[in-house]
Amino acid sequence: MQQESSNSQNFNATETVETIKNFIIENAGELLINIVFAILIFYIGKKIAAVLTHLTEKAMEKAKMDEVLRSFLGTLAHTALMLIVIMAALGQLGINMMGLGAILAAAGLAIGLSLQGTLSNFAAGVMIALFKPFRVGDFVNVAGEAGVVERVQIFNTILKTPDNVQITIPNGSIVGGNVTNYSAKETRRIDLVVGCGYNDDLKAVKAHLNDLVNSHKLILPEPAPVVAVSELGDSSVNFVVRPWVNSADYWDVKWELTENIKTSFDEKGFTIPYPQQDVHMHQAD
Repeated sequence: MQQESSNSQNFNATETVETIKNFIIENAGELLINIVFAILIFYIGKKIAAVLTHLTEKAMEKAKMDEVLRSFLGTLAHTALMLIVIMAALGQLGINMMGLGAILAAAGLAIGLSLQGTLSNFAAGVMIALFKPFRVGDFVNVAGEAGVVERVQIFNTILKTPDNVQITIPNGSIVGGNVTNYSAKETRRIDLVVGCGYNDDLKAVKAHLNDLVNSHKLILPEPAPVVAVSELGDSSVNFVVRPWVNSADYWDVKWELTENIKTSFDEKGFTIPYPQQDVHMHQAD
């Protein structure tokens, strides 16, 4: 009895294989044509999606739309177009899109629950595009990383560091943290602390620092620079030097001014003390 059941199962499996084999043989031509057309639909559709995305971005640029919003909407449009192309290719293969849609909807719910972080990144991308905490080309510090904003995508933002390293940051990390935008304002203040020795002439040092600041061609006259004694330190008298510059000139002026202070102090004979300790030794009886 058991042997008859086993023979029956083997017969059914063999019959199923033969049925599939005959179906493929009978419809091989049609299947091949559908596969070829599906590949063509995907390839041509991909090219058309790229062209339409480019035209959309150009239209938004012509309308003088913000670059962050253009970048975000361009990426979103390309993703939507590619989904349409994929569905068209699958439809050419004879896949029931209505049934597939129901399956995708059910799968989407399960995937959505497991990919809450990804969905939050998408929502954060929408917020960045709408509220514009920064623009493409701004130098920012976000999520602990500093760099120039290159592109805002639907899930992440791409930065380029000053040493030309690309950093990809999830949008959720940006919206959920502090955003420091160094390019948001046209001007910035340079804050330097300069120490001189207690034996130096404070009035002469202050006058010299004022001359250095006022003679620099990139330092703005308004707001007026500040040079003032800020602290009587352990080993030096400390001045604050606070000139204002255009944001684009910040680092050039800071580096040049720091160098000028050191070289001119050497020429004037002013000292720049460093921390030191006096050790007193007493001989015990």
